[in-house]
Amino acid sequence: MTSPISPIGGFSSVSGLSGVTGGFKLGGLGGASETGSTPSAVGPNSDFASMIAKGLENVQAAQTKASDLAVQVADGRLQDPAQYTMAATEASLGLQLTMAVRNKAVEAFQEIMRMQA
Repeated sequence: MTSPISPIGGFSSVSGLSGVTGGFKLGGLGGASETGSTPSAVGPNSDFASMIAKGLENVQAAQTKASDLAVQVADGRLQDPAQYTMAATEASLGLQLTMAVRNKAVEAFQEIMRMQA
């Protein structure tokens, strides 16, 4: 039997989505805050940044899982090809959501720039 598609994590602090959790830790993005030369962000901005980072990490993990399952399907090692189909769909939906959020952020930035002109 196949496992259900897991929800996209990283949105637990959004009201109404308390059941959604992300279990991935963002690594490899060392910045000035790790060196100790700059104080780390405090307040709602740090929560939003970590939420976005976790969401991006979950999308990347879903794409990696789909890629691994695609190789297993091609090699004939995967017994249930539906697992690959579900993983590929999950990765695709995650990427679409990421692109929609990015597009809205760019639109908001452009609108702010137009207001300043």
